[in-house]
Amino acid sequence: MHALKDLFTSDVGLMSMAVIAFMLGMGVFFIRYTMKHVREDEAANRLKR
Repeated sequence: MHALKDLFTSDVGLMSMAVIAFMLGMGVFFIRYTMKHVREDEAANRLKR
């Protein structure tokens, strides 16, 4: 319980939460970005055939 209190109240804990949230957001962005471009490339390749 003390660890959770430190995580949400201390400067280091809050910075850790911010970094974790940022990294998760980056992961979501890169997955969506990659999937979008894969779909576009597949559509372009279908038109070329």
